[in-house]
Amino acid sequence: MESGGGSGNKTTGGLAGFFGAGGASYSHADLAGVPLTGMNPLSPYLNVDPRYLVQDTDEFILPTGANKTRGRFELAFFTIGGCCMTGAAFGAMNGLRLGLKETQNMSWSKPRNVQILNMVTRQGALWANTLGSLALLYSAFGVIIEKTRGAEDDLNTVAAGTMTGMLYKCTGGLRGVARGGLAGLTLTSLYALYNNWEHMKGSLLQQSL
Repeated sequence: MESGGGSGNKTTGGLAGFFGAGGASYSHADLAGVPLTGMNPLSPYLNVDPRYLVQDTDEFILPTGANKTRGRFELAFFTIGGCCMTGAAFGAMNGLRLGLKETQNMSWSKPRNVQILNMVTRQGALWANTLGSLALLYSAFGVIIEKTRGAEDDLNTVAAGTMTGMLYKCTGGLRGVARGGLAGLTLTSLYALYNNWEHMKGSLLQQSL
């Protein structure tokens, strides 16, 4: 009987060593501080260090040197495409308005429909080309300034907008350059103010307290 019990203990110990149950064991006090939200209670018989279950790092692994947010070069394609589509939609609506206004004395016929359609197409292409060119210049200046300064902030946005306005209106002389730069500076400054409005409100509230 004793030998049978001894062999049984040896068998159990061998199986325990085979399945890794002979590793480090943790008491209830060790497992008390382990967050188990959304999980079943951890079995004390599992050979798992509970410290490895705590995720204190980001969920996604980024490549070496990659940023958590998209840079200006990645956003350039979205900006240019969005401006082109916005300009085409706005130009089409403007062309429809102008076509109806210019042909209001004509009866509904094929010549009138063709004239309205031509106006819609012409205005849509014009506005799409205009906004797309502005977006291309703005994105190019933004990428160049970002690479030159080595930083990404609102100063790049304001500088790129100002330079875009100046270059776009450079054919109008010094007065045109000044007007274009002022328009770009105003628009990009308002955009930067809108992006930082919540941060500015929080800072003012902290100062008032």
